[in-house]
Order: sequence, then structure tokens, then C-alpha cells
Amino acid sequence: MQRHTVTLAHPTDWHGFRTAARALVQAHVPPHAVDWRCQADAAEDLLAPEAASHNALPPPAPDAPTLRVPHDFVHLCEQLILHRDPARFALMYRLLWRMAQGGAEAKAARNDPLDADRMQAHHMVRAVRRDMHKMHAFVRFRPVVEPDGNTLHMAWFEPDHYITVANAGFFIRRFTQMRWAILTPDASALWDGQQLHTGPGAQRSDAPPPDAGEALWLTYYRHIFNPARLKLNMMKKEMPTRYRHNLPEAALITEMVQTAHERSAKMVEAEATVPRRRIAPPLPRSQPAAGAPLILAPPRASPGTEGPTPPVSSATAAPAAATGRAAP
Repeated sequence: MQRHTVTLAHPTDWHGFRTAARALVQAHVPPHAVDWRCQADAAEDLLAPEAASHNALPPPAPDAPTLRVPHDFVHLCEQLILHRDPARFALMYRLLWRMAQGGAEAKAARNDPLDADRMQAHHMVRAVRRDMHKMHAFVRFRPVVEPDGNTLHMAWFEPDHYITVANAGFFIRRFTQMRWAILTPDASALWDGQQLHTGPGAQRSDAPPPDAGEALWLTYYRHIFNPARLKLNMMKKEMPTRYRHNLPEAALITEMVQTAHERSAKMVEAEATVPRRRIAPPLPRSQPAAGAPLILAPPRASPGTEGPTPPVSSATAAPAAATGRAAP
């Protein structure tokens, strides 16, 4: 049987994979007769096989099956293609091929949670989602003043998978009014306040050095650390070691962990502190302030609803302004 080599434009070329996979299934080309690769991999691999028909997709067979797959399978593949494992393309095509065959094989590929291919696909997708979550938590922007006087916030991140462009929507929604750029070894994303621009990967040296704002952040991070609540296992789970070399606050972790026991003991031995200023309790509703007119409280809204804010008279607001406290 003739082998087919499909070379995709880039590691997350979903459109190219979808087009090639549809044509191969309709031409009855089994998974073991297809080699999947990307242009960058083909250029670096000197031993990569050269097929007789390079990306020449075969015509559909007269009895070509009608491809109908669940919507959740398409969504699964859109995330699975972001994984760094080179075998992800073969796995996606193998699942698609099995779904197109009909019968028990198609039923297992669609719905069986214990199917080996389905289990592997979902395991890889979970790894992609974890990596996207870590990117949300561990990206650190640094401001850079450009020649035109505008400020661009830049960040360097090293993801485990090809998630940079797919994850940009989160940062657009969160930092819509801010101009930012995220640099990774695989790709770069730039938000100019109106449109997202993507580009090739970068190097760590392209990211800006630490600034005064980062020193302020380290001071804040040091002061909010509570040695009595230190949980090393949980910290390693939520902040894996492989991410720490790009986190400014990671430089303080070793010192704070080593002194946590001593600081915690001092906190226990220290005497209770007395607040500098006591806040007087509000006056009961049945005893309004002297000279203030009696204001009938509006009926209380039922849970889950919001009523109009009652007006506040000047007689009630004046004492509050003088004392610096909110009116009861």
C-alpha cells in the first residue's frame, strides 16, 4: 500500500490537519499508511522519509464514507493539537478513522471511556489545560517605555505545550486596556489595544530586565508570607519547580522556607498586639443620632434581589463626615 506523508505548516495547523484527514479517510487510507510531520520537523530531521506523493492528497473513493463526528470530538482535537507530543496527529487521525468505519469500533471510539485511544487523548488534553492554567498564574509583565513614549508590558514564559496563541484570549479579556506582549520559545503574541498580532518564537534575552516595580512586588510578597501556614507539598504542586526560574518571587522562596519554623515560633511566643484605634460600634436603629430626623427604613428585599438605595439626609450625613465613620 502506498504511504502518504502529510507535512503541516506549523505545529498547531488545525486547518491543514483537518483538510488532510478528511481526504485520507474518504480515500480509505488506514492510519498505519500515513506519516504526519510539520515543516520545521521535516527540515531538521535528515532521516525523515520522503513519500512518493508529498502532500498529494488522494481523491475520494466511490464509496467514500460520510464523515459525521460529535462536536465534542472536534473540540477535543482543537485542544489536543496544542500538545507537544509528535504522535498527536496520528492519534487524532486514528480516532477519526475508527469513527468513520461504523459498527462496534466506531462506537468505542466515540463513547467508550475505557478505550485506549480516547483515554490517551483525554490525558493529553488535561496536560494542555494544566499548562494553560499555569500560564494564567505565572506570567509576569514588565513595563518597557518605547521610543514614542508609550508603555508596552512584556513577559517571558516557557510553556510545556503550544498554547501561546490559543491562550492569548485570556490575557486580552483581562488586560484589554493595556498594551502587552508575551514572548515564548514557540511563538509571540502582541496586543496593541485593538488587535492581536502573532509572530515567531523569541529568546529569553529579548525580555526586559527587572525594574523598580519588581522590587516593590518582592517586598509585598515577602510581607504577606505567613510562615505558620507553609505547606511545601502544596506549594510544589501549585508552583512546580520548572516554572520558578522565570518568577521573580521564586528567589525568596528558599530563604523564607528555611526561616519559616523560627518565625512561626516567634509569632507564638509574642504577646498579643493591641489595635491602635478602636472603631465605635454603630448606633442601634432604635436610637437615632440626636437632632437627626427619624427615617423609616424601606422594606427589606427578598434574598437574591436588589432594591433602591435609600436616601440619606444631610442631618445624618453631617456627623458621619465629621467623625470619619460611615453613617449607621
